[in-house]
Amino acid sequence: MPSVFALFAFVLLVVGGYGYINQPAQEPPWNQVVPGFAFSPYQAGQSPIDNIEPKLEDINRDLSLLAGKTLAIRTYTVAGIFGEIPALAKAHNINVALGAWLSPDPQANEKELERLLSVAHSPPYNVVRLIVGNEALLREDLNLKQMTAYLDQVRAETDIPVSTAEPWHVWLKNPELAEHVDYLAVHLLPFWEGIALDDAVNFSINTYKRLQQAFPDKPIVVTEVGWPSNGRSIKQAEASQANQAKFLRRFIPRAEQEDIVFYVMEAFDQPWKSDIEGSVGGHWGVFDSFREPKFEPDRPIIAIPQWKLLAAASIVVALMMTFLLLIDSKTLRDSGRTFLIFNAFVISSLIIYVIYDFTLHYHTWASVAISVFLLLGVVGVFVIVMSEAHEWAEAMWYSSRRRLLTLPKRGEAETALAKGHQPFVSIHVPAYEEPPEMLIDTLNALARLDYPNFEVIVVDNNTKDETTWRPVQAHCQQLDQQSGKRFRFFHVSPLSGYKAGALNYALERTCPQAEVVAVIDADYKVLPHWLKDLAPEFEKPEIAIVQAPQDYRDGVDSAFKSVCYAEYKGFFHLGMVTRNERNAIIQHGTMTMVRRSVLKQVGCWGVSTITEDTELGLRIFEQGHEAVYIDQSYGHGLIPDTFTDYKKQRHRWAYGAMQILREHAGQLLGFKQSKLTAGQRYHFVSGWLPWIADGINLVFTLLAVLWSGLMLFDPLAFNAPPLLISVVPIMFFAFKITKLFTLYLVQVKASFRTAMAATLAGLSLSYPIGRATLSGLFVGRKIPFIRTPKMANRMAVFHAVNAARDESVLAFVLLCAVGLIYFRLGFDSRENLAWCLVLVTQSLPFVAAFVVSLLSAAPARAVVHNEMGVKQS
Repeated sequence: MPSVFALFAFVLLVVGGYGYINQPAQEPPWNQVVPGFAFSPYQAGQSPIDNIEPKLEDINRDLSLLAGKTLAIRTYTVAGIFGEIPALAKAHNINVALGAWLSPDPQANEKELERLLSVAHSPPYNVVRLIVGNEALLREDLNLKQMTAYLDQVRAETDIPVSTAEPWHVWLKNPELAEHVDYLAVHLLPFWEGIALDDAVNFSINTYKRLQQAFPDKPIVVTEVGWPSNGRSIKQAEASQANQAKFLRRFIPRAEQEDIVFYVMEAFDQPWKSDIEGSVGGHWGVFDSFREPKFEPDRPIIAIPQWKLLAAASIVVALMMTFLLLIDSKTLRDSGRTFLIFNAFVISSLIIYVIYDFTLHYHTWASVAISVFLLLGVVGVFVIVMSEAHEWAEAMWYSSRRRLLTLPKRGEAETALAKGHQPFVSIHVPAYEEPPEMLIDTLNALARLDYPNFEVIVVDNNTKDETTWRPVQAHCQQLDQQSGKRFRFFHVSPLSGYKAGALNYALERTCPQAEVVAVIDADYKVLPHWLKDLAPEFEKPEIAIVQAPQDYRDGVDSAFKSVCYAEYKGFFHLGMVTRNERNAIIQHGTMTMVRRSVLKQVGCWGVSTITEDTELGLRIFEQGHEAVYIDQSYGHGLIPDTFTDYKKQRHRWAYGAMQILREHAGQLLGFKQSKLTAGQRYHFVSGWLPWIADGINLVFTLLAVLWSGLMLFDPLAFNAPPLLISVVPIMFFAFKITKLFTLYLVQVKASFRTAMAATLAGLSLSYPIGRATLSGLFVGRKIPFIRTPKMANRMAVFHAVNAARDESVLAFVLLCAVGLIYFRLGFDSRENLAWCLVLVTQSLPFVAAFVVSLLSAAPARAVVHNEMGVKQS
């Protein structure tokens, strides 16, 4: 019932939030007829850049739409069909301020001015002003001397008032220009100045009066004044449909009071201008490019007129997401359900708004492709967030566990063993170029097992140096004599199949009595009661796998290993615990036990992937068998000694996971028959989504660098991405870090320092994981099994820096981009600032890699270990 109340509360919150933001704003209405509009008749899909011009019927249709709404229009060129505008406008009782476009090309300018005078002096004689050039001085297409010469030339041949159109500051900067015009044609566009909406009208009026004081003898005509309805912000100025309506409805009555002659910028949206003016360039029209009015001139202004539809869509999507998230939530507490409902509503609202924002922009085929890619990326991010939120809730807010995680107390376990099942266990230890002293310690720990029925098979595959494997062989023979023929050693070279090949070789030589095969890595020291505690689980016929977590005995030996040890805990004490709830654990190739008959039935250890352990576990689940995960340590291994090896290990895990996804896609997605449950499919797919996200994030990082370069190269054409596109990766990063940190503190019971270390280590692996997932998913070629060296020499500082070379370069490039954007473009818009925050966020995993790599070169600590290799307290 509390969940129902939470659901109802979030529905009210969505509706109330949309309603609050979209309260009708009362603004003064404007008269139906305005003095003038800036007029460019390009239709959707037409552009002077591509030489696709409007037709006469297009222009006439636009003028008929403006008839009765305005007294005049101003134009920008008389080239081609645009010279016909005055004649067409006369039929609709519209006067024309006729413009000529001036460029650096003298011949083109002479031709343009000749046509200007010809059109102006031809019937129907409705040209009331001439405008020679539009912002030619601002663009520096012409200098002052050239401009005044053109003005004098035209004035000498006409009695129609002549001027050139420039922003107000150009007139103040060049006062002598006024001596060559009959009036000042001024652009007042406070948006480009970064003026806040509430100050924009006063700014415009005050600027007009400032020009009056500077040029008391010259009439002033405001040839452009307006506000864009969409696009990036500039300082305090925000482009939106509501702000456009507010500015015009405030400015028009003020201008009429001040007796100002003005032309609203502009009649119709011109999408092609976005290519030269950035995202706002195409959105200055009072009508959109489809000739629909953007707002009513006399009704209350609503920020998002369609807000009720958006709210309803957000709620519907949220309810569907909530249903999926809570479909199997019987063990969740109400707080966990509320957390998931909250996430569903937040994400659904963001998705719907992103789609709505997409519809507000004008798109080419290229921009549609980019936008769809971004939209899919946003949806993908939200899918990952929801899967991570689900894991977060199940790890933190559960009322009970469905499946076994811990065993009875020691005395009870021993009694159960004496009375119950004691299967024969064949323990397999694959080895390749392992330090002999380390492997001998592993075998000594196995010799101390207090379990009656077991054997140990060591398979050393392909080690070339006899001095490496001969001591192990001799020690096995010694243990075999002491233990009653329990230890066997095989050195095989050549042997294909890497670790899987060695395990299959051992399987072929397993004692016929063996019911269970156990595997440990060559560096693992098991506890004496490992088999005593876990082997009895195989009395249940449905159990095919019994898995204990990997643990490490050298996690305190150095700062680097402490960081790694903290990171490892997350998977084995959080991820594996939640996966166990639906019989979907990841089988890992040490501290694992598998029923021999099932291992044979599913085809033994697979050699098609480099993560043979996980792939075997999935094949076993596909046959309908069960696994048990015991969340307590029964053995301790060694952490990689260097950052390079740490990365290689995670690269192997991630690459292998992608191989498994490719190979078992049919079973996981339900296209091929298997006995996988919905819960198992969910965990195997969603569990690897964060790794896939690292791959996508790596692509995003490279694209972000490219886009930042384009912004610096051409700031007008390439603006910072829309605010929402920047907010999503920042939110995702914050969510990911918060989740990790919270679960380590609350569930793993880690200290603040340990939680920080785990987060740092996790971030440092983003790059190798990203590379592995991309190559594993899209390249698909099989890479060799890379052994993780143990007891290797510690890295020197130089080698440590080199180990994080790629990450350091990416971090440097991203942070340099931030600096260049700041110094060249400034944080004059929220989009620029948000984009720089994205770049900083993207750099953090690479910075973390550099830090962790440096830690691997730090001196080791002096630590005393007991005979099991664990630190003495």
